[in-house]
Amino acid sequence: MLTPQGLKGKQYRITGNSYPRLGRPPRKSRKVLAVIGAVLALALIALGGVQLVGIFSGRTKPSSSQACASPAAGKPLAAPASGSASGSGSPAASGSPAASQSPASAPAAPAATSTAVPQPQAVTVNVYNATAKAGLAARTADELKKRGFTIGKVGNAPSAMDKKVPGTVQVISGPAGIGAATLLGSQAAGSAATTDSRTDASVDFVLGDTFAALLDPTQAATALEAATKPSPAASAPGNC
Repeated sequence: MLTPQGLKGKQYRITGNSYPRLGRPPRKSRKVLAVIGAVLALALIALGGVQLVGIFSGRTKPSSSQACASPAAGKPLAAPASGSASGSGSPAASGSPAASQSPASAPAAPAATSTAVPQPQAVTVNVYNATAKAGLAARTADELKKRGFTIGKVGNAPSAMDKKVPGTVQVISGPAGIGAATLLGSQAAGSAATTDSRTDASVDFVLGDTFAALLDPTQAATALEAATKPSPAASAPGNC
């Protein structure tokens, strides 16, 4: 038994065959770091294993160059040119109806609509008499010619309209002569305008049962101004 120096008597005595350990106690932080390192190592090993499995099983994603070369999703591929060297897919070689159809059999394009009011010299008017008054069409045509209109046909109205126009004048035009019909309609009070399928800009001026004479030029100008004046736009509710 050993007694440390400075101790008196047997008050403090060390017994046994070993000395007490005087080193530092182990730190818990080292154990925590060791556990974290082991977890990271296992994660890296697992990730590498997954990549190796994907490479050998052919499930890897295409590279960026391959992705750029592939067509965009949902975008259809361009159709081959109709005039390819093989010529097997062309309509002419297959004898389809579209290849045998000539351009002359294609439907005609609709006539353009013209609402602009032209000058009288640019308007060709056909004057027809739908009444029992003899010479009415000729006299009216002469008056329209004095006002600058170009006179076309003059005579009795077709049987479909003869004695069947109850008003003063029936003005008939195609889509290309709407503006000219507006100009001619202003020459007679109470005129009515209709359209048909003609493709030129000519206008039929059919005299009805109540027609007596054209308006004088001043009255006709006033009527044309009223016919071409834009209607006021309706105000929105609550904007008073």
